[in-house]
Amino acid sequence: MNAINWFEIPVNDLERAVQFYTAVLGRDMPRMDLGGLKMALFPADQSEVGGALCMHEDFYKPSSEGTLVYLNGGADLSEPLSRVEAAGGKVVMEKKQINEEIGYMAIFVDTEGNKVAFHSPG
Repeated sequence: MNAINWFEIPVNDLERAVQFYTAVLGRDMPRMDLGGLKMALFPADQSEVGGALCMHEDFYKPSSEGTLVYLNGGADLSEPLSRVEAAGGKVVMEKKQINEEIGYMAIFVDTEGNKVAFHSPG
């Protein structure tokens, strides 16, 4: 059982954020509009933890403080991390090993001002 079953990353400009995450992750993000709540979904199988970029003026405010979401960096997070700055983000902590069992992490700030992390085994 996962401790997390869904996450939402707040954005001010959904299209800008989708362009950023699509460029960094190399995956399309389907969009939804739920009566003023605009979302772009991170691709995930039904058995995986999913999440979305979310925009709504009353409920979502991007921030570099607070909760830190770790996105799957694949087999080696160096690949998506290498695309962060070209896509308009900023790497604030380069790839570093947590330990041999847990793997590696890195932290970046996205185009909306959110602090987000990658995790990978290698």
